[in-house]
Amino acid sequence: MIDVLDNKRAATRFRILVEIAERQPAVSQGEIAEAVGVTSQAVSEYIRELVEDEFVEKEGRSRYRVTNEGVDWLFSAATDVRRFTDHVTDDVLGSVQEDAALAVEPIVQGQSVALFMKNGLLRARPGEDGATGVATTDADAEEVVGVTGFEGVIDLQPGAVDIIQVPPVRSDDTPDIDRLRTATDDADLVTAAGVEAVGAVNEAEIRPTTHFAAGEVAADAASRGLNVVVVATTDVVGRVTDALRDSDISYTVR
Repeated sequence: MIDVLDNKRAATRFRILVEIAERQPAVSQGEIAEAVGVTSQAVSEYIRELVEDEFVEKEGRSRYRVTNEGVDWLFSAATDVRRFTDHVTDDVLGSVQEDAALAVEPIVQGQSVALFMKNGLLRARPGEDGATGVATTDADAEEVVGVTGFEGVIDLQPGAVDIIQVPPVRSDDTPDIDRLRTATDDADLVTAAGVEAVGAVNEAEIRPTTHFAAGEVAADAASRGLNVVVVATTDVVGRVTDALRDSDISYTVR
């Protein structure tokens, strides 16, 4: 195992080899020195060692190229760096990260809590079943509680997104108001995209959550387990579906 984080010299060697690979074959030792934060003399010494170790081959004055052995070493070293980064992100920061949840019952600081999603928001209750954490604050029911020390996976199924098209104003067709009311009856959230869509939901006496960034809002809500209906003018359906695809959210258009 090659650990480039084990000492400063190994880390500097790694960075200089990366710089050579990026700049080859014309390599300016002065530019590398500036990028890495060492002297040009030090860069020259490192390059000499890399050539001796057959990680770099010299092709002429100020012309170098990383060998296959050098590339293999870089891959191995980069893998070690990635492992360390994953360890810091997942194991270290993940255990000390603090997030907010809504308490469903009174919670005392230091108490183990069970975590779950409801209505698109993280909730916490005293317990140790499923995904868990540790309360960092006191909280009464419906108050915000701080949570850290997360373990397990929160059971969450993505919601469905149903896009209902509304004809543009220039069309001879008129919105099917009864269809809108039926489609939105069981929705957790309704958004509208386009002026004609806003007019249609107003006529149907449906109050949309928003008529701005409807696709992005729908994608975020669906990722939190909510079922969403987007009422969209035909002309802007593409913008809504683009936002959903970008977030890898499945949808239907009717």
